[in-house]
Order: sequence, then C-alpha cells, then structure tokens
Amino acid sequence: MEVHINWNDESSLKAAIINKLHCEFGTNLEEAAAELIYKACALVVRDKLLFKMAEANKRDKQDKNKKLYYLSMEFLLGRSLANNILNLMKTQTFQNVMRELGINPDQLIEYEPDAGLGNGGLGRLAACFMDSLTTMELPAVGCCIRYEYGLFKQLIHNGDQVEVPDWWLESGNVWEIRRPEEKVEVKFGGTVENIWMDGKLKVNYHDYKTIEAIPYDFPISGFDAKRVNYLRLWQAQSTERMNMEVFNRGEHVNAVVEREKDELISKVLYPEDKSQEGKLLRLKQEYFLSSATVQWIVNDYKKKYGSNLFHLPDKVTIHINDIHPALAIPELMRILMDEEGLGWDDARNIVNRTFAYTNHTVMSEALEKWPVYLVQSLLPRIYAIIREINFRVTERLSKIFPGDRNKHEYMAVISHQQVNMANLCLAACFAVNGVSALHTRILVEDIFADYAKASPERFHSITNGISFRRWIHQANPALSNLISSRIGSDWLKQPAQLTRLKPYADDEEFRWLFAEIKQNNKNKLASYIKERNGIDVDPRSLFDVQAKRLHEYKRQVLNALHIIYLYSYILENPDAPVTPRTFIFAAKAAPGYARAKQIIKLINIIAQLVNNDQRIHNKLKVVFLENYNVSLAEMLIPAADLSEQISTAGKEASGTGNMKFMLNGALTIGSLDGANIEIAEQVGEDNIYLFGLRAEEVEQRYGYQSEEVQQIYTSDIALHQVLDELICGSLTDYDPEGFRDIYQSLLFGDYGMPDPYMVIRDFRAYVEMQKKISREFTKPDIWWRKAVLNTASAGFFSSDRTIQTYNEKIWHLEASK
Repeated sequence: MEVHINWNDESSLKAAIINKLHCEFGTNLEEAAAELIYKACALVVRDKLLFKMAEANKRDKQDKNKKLYYLSMEFLLGRSLANNILNLMKTQTFQNVMRELGINPDQLIEYEPDAGLGNGGLGRLAACFMDSLTTMELPAVGCCIRYEYGLFKQLIHNGDQVEVPDWWLESGNVWEIRRPEEKVEVKFGGTVENIWMDGKLKVNYHDYKTIEAIPYDFPISGFDAKRVNYLRLWQAQSTERMNMEVFNRGEHVNAVVEREKDELISKVLYPEDKSQEGKLLRLKQEYFLSSATVQWIVNDYKKKYGSNLFHLPDKVTIHINDIHPALAIPELMRILMDEEGLGWDDARNIVNRTFAYTNHTVMSEALEKWPVYLVQSLLPRIYAIIREINFRVTERLSKIFPGDRNKHEYMAVISHQQVNMANLCLAACFAVNGVSALHTRILVEDIFADYAKASPERFHSITNGISFRRWIHQANPALSNLISSRIGSDWLKQPAQLTRLKPYADDEEFRWLFAEIKQNNKNKLASYIKERNGIDVDPRSLFDVQAKRLHEYKRQVLNALHIIYLYSYILENPDAPVTPRTFIFAAKAAPGYARAKQIIKLINIIAQLVNNDQRIHNKLKVVFLENYNVSLAEMLIPAADLSEQISTAGKEASGTGNMKFMLNGALTIGSLDGANIEIAEQVGEDNIYLFGLRAEEVEQRYGYQSEEVQQIYTSDIALHQVLDELICGSLTDYDPEGFRDIYQSLLFGDYGMPDPYMVIRDFRAYVEMQKKISREFTKPDIWWRKAVLNTASAGFFSSDRTIQTYNEKIWHLEASK
C-alpha cells in the first residue's frame, strides 16, 4: 500500500520532505545542505513513481500483453526531478513548498547532474521515446549500460576542447533501484566444442571469462499517466576478488588490477576506439548489453508464460536502436539453441519474428563492421552463429541474385574478413525503418536497396519526434502557457491540435506576447553567457544558434566561414546597415576526431578576433558554450531566433534539434536534408529558409568535378578571401598553422576529392539566404508571423506521433487499462 501523502496539500508534501531528511539522512531541515534537500525531494517523488511502477508491473502480469524492450547504447535523459514533478502535474505545488522552506526551486534543480547515459541525438531520441511510451500507457523497458562516467565533460582552454571525466555518479543516483537478485553472467573468450549426442548438437564452452551484469532500474514517468516504465541499466561486476596473496606481498595495485579491468565495461560511454584496446572495449560493451538484456528477457518470459518459447514473439518485441546492440540477435539464437535445446530453424524463426531495427545513419563509418579475428576471439560461440547466419544468407542470395558475386559480398553478413552489423540486422529483423522520408528513400534506393527489393514489406519510414512536455512545457513554460491560454492544454497530449494556433499568427497582440516571451528567454541566456563566458551580448540582436555534435557533415565550418565573411564585410563597409547578430555554438567533438577539434578551435579563435575588434561596434558577437547537454539545451533552445540546420544534403538521417527549435518559435535556415524537408512541408516553404544542393545533386558530385571547386574558388572573390583567411589572414595571428588542414580539406580533399561536404559549393547560396534573414528580422510583422506559424506547425514532430506510428506498423502493443 502506498505511504499516504496528500499531493494536493502543501503541508503534507512539506512534511514528507522533512521526514526523508530525518529517516534517510539523519538530519534536520535547518542543518541540511541544499544537495540533501534535493535528494529528499527526489526520494519523495521516487516513492510515488515506484508505487506506480509496481502497479503497472502487476497489471502487465495480469493482462499478459506484449512488451517492448528498446535496446540502445544511450539514453540522454537530462535531469529527472523537474520532469517527474511536471509529469505528476505538481510543479506549482513543489515550487510553493520549496519557497516556504526558504529554497529557490530553480537553484535546487541544479544539484542534480545530467545523467551521463547519452551523448547526442540518438540518446535524446531514445529518452523522448520512453517519455511518449509511458505517457501513452504502453508497456516498455529501455535497456542500456549503467555508465559510471558519461562521454566526457567538455572544457575550452585557449580555444581548444579539453576532455575531463564526467563522473555523474559521484554523489550516487537517487532515482535508481539496484536489483542484484536478477543478475546474469556474460561470458567472453574461451573455446567452443561441438559434440553430437543422440542426434543433437551439444555445445561445450571452456576457459571463458565471466562478468556479472548487475541490473539497476531507473523509473520513467509519463505526463499525467497511470503507468511508470523504466530503464534497465546493467553494471559490470567482476567475479574476481582482491588477490590477498599479491596484496600481502605489497603489490597493492596488482591485487585489484584484474577486477578493475573487468569492470571497465560499464565505466565510460563510448570509449575512444582508435586503438585496438578501445575497439575491444567497445565490442565488449555491445555484447555485454546485448547478452545481459536478452538473458533477462528470456528469464522473465519463462517466469510469466512457462518454458514454451515458440510464443516469445507474441509477447516480446526487441527493438534495436541503431546498430550497436545488434549482437542481441545471435545471443538470442545462442540461448534458444544451447540452453533451451531448440534446433536452428525453430530458433531462427523465433528470432526473425522478435527483432526490429532502426537505422539512424547513412555515414559509412557509423555502419559498424567488426574484424572477424576480434569477434572470433572475444565471442567464439557468437561468431560461430553469425558465420552460420552468413552461410544461409549467401545461399539465399545466390538464388535471388544468381551469379552476382559483388552483390553477394555487399549483402553478406561476413565479407572481406569483417562482420557487417547492419547486414546482420537486415538478415534477421522482421522490420527495418529509417527516421525521415529522405533518409528512408536513401536506405531503400541505395544503402540497403537490394535487401529492400528482396522484401520491401519489411521497410518503413517513421519520422523522428520530440517530447513536447520536456521541450516546451518544461523548458519554455511561458510559451506553453500562452499557447494553452488560446487553444487549451489538450495539445500537450494531442499535439496535432497545435494547428489551431495558426490563426493567431495574424493576431497582432498574440505576436507581441510571443515575441516578448522570446525576448525574456534571450535576456536569461545573455546573462548566462556573461556569467560563464564573460562576453556581453546584445539580447536584442538576432540569436543565431547551431547546437549539435561536431562533425564535418553538420557543417559548423560553413557557419564559421559566414562569420568571417560578415566580419570582413563590416570592416570594408563600416557605414553599411548590418543586422546585429550573436552567433552561438554548442558542440562536442569525439576525442579522436582531430579535424572536428580543429573546427572548435577555429570557432573560438574567430570569437576572439570578432569580440575584441572595436571597429565593428559590437554588430557581431561569437559565443561557444562549452559542455553542451540537455540542461543547457533547455535554456538555449527557447532563446534562439534562428536555428542552423545546415548539414550536407543526404547525410543527416533526420535530426531532432531542428524540431525543438521549431517548436519554440525559432526559424530554420536549412539544407534539403533529413527532417528539414518535412518541416518545410508542414510549415510551408515561405516560412523556412532553405538553400543549397539537393541530395541527388550532392551524390552526382562525389568522385569528380574537382574543377568545379577551383572554378568557384577563383570566381567568387568574397569566398576566396574568406578561405585565404584560414592560412594567411588575421586568424593566423592566433594560430599560424592551426587551420591549414581545414583549408586543404575544403579545396583539395583528403583522398583527392575536394569539398567533400559541399561547403564551397553551397557557400554562396547560404550567404544569400542569410542576407534575406537579416532583412526579415528587422521586420517584426513578417518575422513573428513566421515564428508563430513554426510553433503552430510543429505538431507532426511530437514523439507521441512517432511512437503511435511505430506501434501501428511494427510493435502492436496494447495500452494498459
């Protein structure tokens, strides 16, 4: 029975918080540090969530409905306290109680670290999906690793990115529940012996290394929902104990070294994989997550439904979110054959009806391929199963595409001494989907074309979405309240109703209120920039924001070159009218991605040059916000006037940042890429700033037309001057050689192909569109009408709609009653 707290009574809630301080921490309110008060509040909320989670699990057991297991290497949750309070519909009550206790509720939230379980769009999408699944009362579990350290905490020193540990678990995680009674064993290395006994194959596994997987459950609330779902997070625990003999010899470090090595598996999100050791650790992580999760799924199924596993696909769908958990496929085959005694055909039939796969990229480096020798040595039984899958796949391909050796190799699971993880998914999953219309078209017509021709019914297009509760109701409450004052609050769970806001784009008073909210958000961000970066920015200037992972195809360098262009223009034309702009960047580069780090350095050097030049009279400012995460995004996105979504056409699968900015009334300058195309369809091309080459035009330019780049370079004088600034202009005063590599890659390329991401080719179109933006920003009636229409047209991009589509096409889950 739930401990009684009257959630509508502030005195009852206050008493519960004080009781937690007494019973959990042995302290009084007057003596408690602010961090303990945060934890006490979180524990009160957690109690409510765990009660609802237990009730949901009880209903699921009674209903015996299908459950979704969503496997992802990352879930970028952000902070949980404010989100959970909002989902319980008690934000105002909690704020009142905090103020009564003499505590600033906004400051209290700061004591919670962002959960270090994710990095970028993939993890944030997974978090939004869990929010929507729970809000829609659908039974689901998100499965991931309990990383002790996040990717890294980014600092900027002298313009350079510096990585320091993101120890997000330093003070513990108040939300999670440890479940040691449900631990499983994951086996690595060793040798496999196949023995035929009584006409059946028996597999003996010798000399392997065992790592224990300890589960932690992290409750996930939904907006005004009865259900609470959860993440199951696996922590690696060594079976080795401290070696006392070695310890007593005085070799204290050596006494625990094996244990520490074993537990590296759950130490850090995405360890750098340039080295052989890094590759091995990544592969260990992927199998550890896959094996622990699948073992638990089978054990849980057998507890509920008995030992007949032929009905597993009727009760379980395992969804692979991008390629990393693909080893779950052969792991389920292993369990069904080696532990449950099924034959190959029966096991394969169950697997083929259980797994679905979402592809998130067309970038070749992100379509994982593992060297055969690495998989074979680390996972000998799994490799044997993959090899058999490959044999049967190639046998089938030889019948579908007879005599086409190249096609067989391209579609094989094992080819050229590499295990192709995407092809493993394509060979085994009953459903495959892309995450935008363009992305799916590229998959079906190019990347996975032959698989799509062989079984077109398996392929689906499901455009990504975002949680409106997190990304406007929590992050931008003033705008959320303004919307609800006009169309009611049903849009928070029925996002299509946002279209009812469209008539207000022509309402002068509404536009003024909309603009005033944006200005207040900009004022808040300007104060943050002053405090953190020491830069004074004009909150009335156009806030031009590009916030996303740093990668060449995302073209932060195109944005940077445009700043150099504007800076030079102002110096040459000091009396020309210029719309003041504040360029704001936020991005992390992978630790081993040297050129991405050079681009961060370039942006920061441009900032030093521009921000300290009195000749431009503060018409331009450049800011790089370090350590971009969910909490920073919740402040940054509502303050943006312009959203930079300028990836090379055909390279961005979808994007979700573009949707968050749109929802909060930022206008988009975008390439014809990913979900930008669908944003244009929803809002109308007059209300988005599209530029540049289309995906098919980009594809036509790969591999040749180097003369085109040289011709543009020599004929476009402004571009010529901007590029030369990288090697012989004012920037070299700060770093004489730092940007030559960027210059060389643009003009000459790394492998003889210049301008691989179409920066030079799209530069002039980008600049001209930016001129139009500058003109229209100075015309409030035009600008704010477009801004309101963007918000009003964002309903399609709710993750609720995305989840509904997944459920209709792939999962077929039933909402709990």
